[in-house]
Amino acid sequence: MESDNTVRRIKSFGTHVYVAQDNDGSRHRCGDNGYSGDQKRKPEVNLFLLREGLAASLLSVFILVLWGLVHLSLQQLVVGKSTGEFNPLRARRHLEQITSVGPRPVGSQENEVLTVHYLLEQIDKIRGEMAAGPHQLTVDVQRPTGSFSIDFLGGFTSFYDRVTNIAVRLEPKGGAQHLMLANCHFDTVANSPGASDDAVSCAVMLEVLHSLANQSTPLLHGVIFLFNGAEENILQASHGFITQHPWAKQVRAFINLEAAGVGGKEVVFQTGPENPWLVQAYVHAAKHPFASVVGQEVFQSGIIPSDTDFRIYRDFGNIPGIDLAFIENGFIYHTKYDTADRIPTDSIQRAGDNILAVLKYLLMSEKLADSSKYRHGNMVFFDLLGVVMVAYPARVGTILNYMVAAATFLYLAKKASQPGNGGGRYVRDLACATGVAVLSWFITLLSVLIVALLITLMGRSMFWYNHFYAAICLYGAAATGKMILIHTLAKNLYYGGIRLVELGELYFDVSLLLWCCSLVWLTQQGLCSAYVPMLMVAFPLATKMLLAKEFKHRGASVKYSVLYLLGLALPYVHFMFLIWVVFEIFTPIMGRSGTEIPPEVVLASLVTLAAIFLSSFFLHFIYLVRSTKWILAGLGSFFIIIFLLMSSGLLFPYSGNPVSPRPKRVFLQHTMRTFHNLQGQVESRDSGLWINSFDYTGIQHVTPIVPEINDSVRTRCREDRPFCGYPWFLPVKFLSKKNWYLPAPEVSPSSPVMFSLLSKEETSWGTIKMTFSVKGPSHMSLYLMPHRGASLSTWSFGDGTPQFDLSGEYFVFYSHGLDAPTWIFWFEIQPPREPDPSGPEGIISVAISSHYFFGEDRRTAQLEEIVRRFPPWAFPSSWVSTYDMYRY
Repeated sequence: MESDNTVRRIKSFGTHVYVAQDNDGSRHRCGDNGYSGDQKRKPEVNLFLLREGLAASLLSVFILVLWGLVHLSLQQLVVGKSTGEFNPLRARRHLEQITSVGPRPVGSQENEVLTVHYLLEQIDKIRGEMAAGPHQLTVDVQRPTGSFSIDFLGGFTSFYDRVTNIAVRLEPKGGAQHLMLANCHFDTVANSPGASDDAVSCAVMLEVLHSLANQSTPLLHGVIFLFNGAEENILQASHGFITQHPWAKQVRAFINLEAAGVGGKEVVFQTGPENPWLVQAYVHAAKHPFASVVGQEVFQSGIIPSDTDFRIYRDFGNIPGIDLAFIENGFIYHTKYDTADRIPTDSIQRAGDNILAVLKYLLMSEKLADSSKYRHGNMVFFDLLGVVMVAYPARVGTILNYMVAAATFLYLAKKASQPGNGGGRYVRDLACATGVAVLSWFITLLSVLIVALLITLMGRSMFWYNHFYAAICLYGAAATGKMILIHTLAKNLYYGGIRLVELGELYFDVSLLLWCCSLVWLTQQGLCSAYVPMLMVAFPLATKMLLAKEFKHRGASVKYSVLYLLGLALPYVHFMFLIWVVFEIFTPIMGRSGTEIPPEVVLASLVTLAAIFLSSFFLHFIYLVRSTKWILAGLGSFFIIIFLLMSSGLLFPYSGNPVSPRPKRVFLQHTMRTFHNLQGQVESRDSGLWINSFDYTGIQHVTPIVPEINDSVRTRCREDRPFCGYPWFLPVKFLSKKNWYLPAPEVSPSSPVMFSLLSKEETSWGTIKMTFSVKGPSHMSLYLMPHRGASLSTWSFGDGTPQFDLSGEYFVFYSHGLDAPTWIFWFEIQPPREPDPSGPEGIISVAISSHYFFGEDRRTAQLEEIVRRFPPWAFPSSWVSTYDMYRY
């Protein structure tokens, strides 16, 4: 180490420098590392500065050790010994049986018959085993029909007919007035066996049911296990249960089991609304806690393009609940790789232990009977590496946050009031240093975004999808190096004559101030996530105060540096866990977020923000070393090496490795489109393979392997046709504006859509009422596009009011189970006062698309032939569809 025991000539900066002035006007350096300004100075003491290599080593080891602890905690799925009440092997057998039938889309034999039969068979076995016990079990198979609107994916309306619910009611033999609800879904998207989403949850629920049914102690309340068969159709079956089933009125709270990944730990990412007693139940009962209020507030902000049955029970049932989901390895979520063998038995064990324990706690709780008494208020909750759960009321959190903020401002005010800082010198210096820090962050973010845009323009976007740590190295090195460079320049050019230990102290105060400001702001916004900046203020402040004497007398000694880092360990390890959650969720999402959002910008921003936040309390180390040239050289070399590897194409975005696949998602529909004019005659007809890439790279990596799919067959949106004239399964055209249409022979499904206008009449209030009938496959989409000047006034869906309008178009999602009747619907439209000569003829365009997700109608020779040609690193999801448009 070097020592800072020299007195250099002080260069002026701003309005003041760190100098005290005696009565005779002579100037000398402050010798106390702070702002005491004691003019009766003691003799100069030897103040150490860290060597560059030692500083870099300490910080690197600190970050790597904490990151290792985070990963170690994530791999430790089960903490301690299981009680033995939950049998994971039996649950695994259920999982394997459910997934053995393959994909289970709504309406298929696999979903409506085979899986339902298996579940009922297992439930009947459980009922047989518990006959002599203190409980009774009732089973009801519900086939609801209904409709609702939801503002998911920009907003649309959903209509379902005879979808399947299996409701199992377990209660004491004398009956129960109050019920808990446990929910899973056994249906899947097309082309995925859905082991994690959501067969494993249903397997866990079967085993939890078995355990509860066979316990000798009678339950205080009852519980409904709902195995719902239409969640992937945007939450339809849960709506059918909570709005129509007679048992629903007795439900007081629920637990929902979901997945956005495969395996790992199930995380509590939503609770409430309000009802803090539910969080308290989880805290007291869960055997392996894993929860974060940060995840709840991020998810409910709408940043993550996903939703669960939690929303239906909350919004339509007005009941509180707990939402859990597996989030690891989202790369294979909704793909063929979501198989039972990828889910560790320990994942099943921990989920079962947690669900069983929490349910038992709630079913014996007096609070469930009168939950309205405990409704108000929110909870701050988070776990520390899955070992211990911390939870306290939000009002307590507010008090705690303001106490920490007050302590910080008192700490800063004490410094500002010291004799040597008269005239507000310290405040001005603190403000100036804060400006330097914020400016460095802004320049750093801008610089890294320029790198991200360059990579995008080079056509190397998403290289990190299969090489995540390459992105951390590339963007992390760029961000860290830029910040160090800016502060090194500030230290050498702007603060040229100031003692380094004083600058180190000042920039610690800057970090403390900025975190404290974020703490106050988040608390004022009423966000429970304010506990994060609270931790990031409280621990560094306490550590700095405890080490004040060491720093004053010895400067940045090794002892000081090690103890300082140890004081930061707890808030930093938790913050790094939150960073892991962000990347674990958002990195896979970028592979299915469409062609319009530049993922390089998103990931580069996330990495840069992580670097900025993590470096905040390391800033003062930059000022506690005499040189940073070798650190900058190392980071620069690291950046150049990764950049060269990326630009050479060695870091390919996708992988077909069966151990750790990173598939590219492509949707292919062999579709036939028919367009009718106002007279009902066929205006045009064509057929082809309609191809959608659901990530930013489009087809650039596919074209060299399947040359026919190239930009010469890229489509353009026909604004005069509903949803551009293509058979969108969901209203996501705003996410994927780039798609391709390869001509192909016509398709002839064995059960074609039968669409007809039953009646058209003018009402006495000036609207035109049109009634239609549709008979077709289990999945259809209806598009309504009123022409200019016309407007929908009412319809037969939901509450009768057309609620969601996507750029003048309405989207109605339809699905049915087995033996569904003809779909009949109507709407009323207000004609325009004057027809639009430049627009399409008539007052409205109506289109219906059909989607054949299973059976022989799902395949064609052309579709299978082109799917076979796709590379192993791609996951082409394919089916047959039709699109028919009519003018009225």
